[in-house]
Amino acid sequence: MRRAKTPSAMKRTQTIRQNIRKDEPRKANLKLISWNINGLRAAESKGAFEWLKGSDVDFVGLQEIKSKPEQIPASVYNLGFSQIDVNSATRAGYSGVASLAKFENVAKKCEFFDDDEGRILEHRFDDVVLFNIYFPNGQQSEERLAYKMDFYAKFLAYAKALARSGLGVIFCGDVNTAHREIDLAHPKANEKTSGFLPIERAWIDEVIASGFVDTYRAVHGDKKDVYSWWSYRMRARERNVGWRIDYFFISANLRPRLKDAFVLSEIAGSDHCPVGIEIDL
Repeated sequence: MRRAKTPSAMKRTQTIRQNIRKDEPRKANLKLISWNINGLRAAESKGAFEWLKGSDVDFVGLQEIKSKPEQIPASVYNLGFSQIDVNSATRAGYSGVASLAKFENVAKKCEFFDDDEGRILEHRFDDVVLFNIYFPNGQQSEERLAYKMDFYAKFLAYAKALARSGLGVIFCGDVNTAHREIDLAHPKANEKTSGFLPIERAWIDEVIASGFVDTYRAVHGDKKDVYSWWSYRMRARERNVGWRIDYFFISANLRPRLKDAFVLSEIAGSDHCPVGIEIDL
């Protein structure tokens, strides 16, 4: 294992590469996972990543890791991924994203937003741009809601420009908004709650109108009672009183390559569960 030097364009982004085989072709169908882990070190101590050992998962985008690169547990480097990238928040114990990949890619931090909160990793390989993003939560205050909406707008403008250039665009992560009434257990009770406000839902409408595809809905249509986050209160997960706020979106030019989309609700270790896609790249 070696720690790569961090270019100036990748502030707070630590890249670790292990035994990458340059002569070994990447498989066509990739299985990609997104998971808000809500504290990487706490989750690792509970064995949350054991299911990844020996799995056929090619990429894992983790959000809300709440760790600096030097705090990543050693066991994470033994899950079978050859490249690990970390973008930590300036504030200790807050936010942060990490990406684990079995294929070589060029990773960098955010180019469209001041990313002191460690919310974005951008990965480029071939003609594909893959984003691992922890989108802001707007529930704390009006100021944080405004911050969230500004982040939303700037990211979508950036993603649309990439798609217009002919690149395939994939973005995954905790979007912190349920799109439709079927995406949460109690829509009427949450109409005035950030995460289901009209302006937040309208942004996802705009994402789709811009040509990006909600992969889970593309595969499963209007299937109900499928969620990716549950409150720790009142046995919400046990009762399946949740929200679908974790997504994979792909640009329209990748839609023919999408093979599957799934929600791994049986995987524990966080108040979120992993979501994923299989795609031919």
